Amino acid sequence: MNVSAVALVLATIAAIGAVAIPMGNPAFLDRAIALECVFVALAALTFAGYRKQLYACIPLAAIVMIGNSLAPPHVEIMTTFSKPFNAVVLITGGYILQIALIVTAIMELQKRKKIATTSHQRRA
Repeated sequence: MNVSAVALVLATIAAIGAVAIPMGNPAFLDRAIALECVFVALAALTFAGYRKQLYACIPLAAIVMIGNSLAPPHVEIMTTFSKPFNAVVLITGGYILQIALIVTAIMELQKRKKIATTSHQRRA
């Protein structure tokens, strides 16, 4: 079975999210769980070999990064490292892995487009 880099990044984001949710603000628990479910669903679809969901990964990752940047408690934790473990989780899951998701999704889409173009040219 050939597992794509996108699937691995999505699975890692889901794992980091599972660790981060219990440490987060209980007032946002419902939204955190909903977002976690989206990442789990995207990972499952990607592992299953579907590709259309790759288009959703790019804006979703951007929304997560923007949301983390606009949340004052997140910014404070990340800049002061007042809670070191939380800061590392936020930086890793909220930025590093989101950038990795954008990059791998774009690369996978380009690869699929190249394969489709090559396949179409062979038929013609």
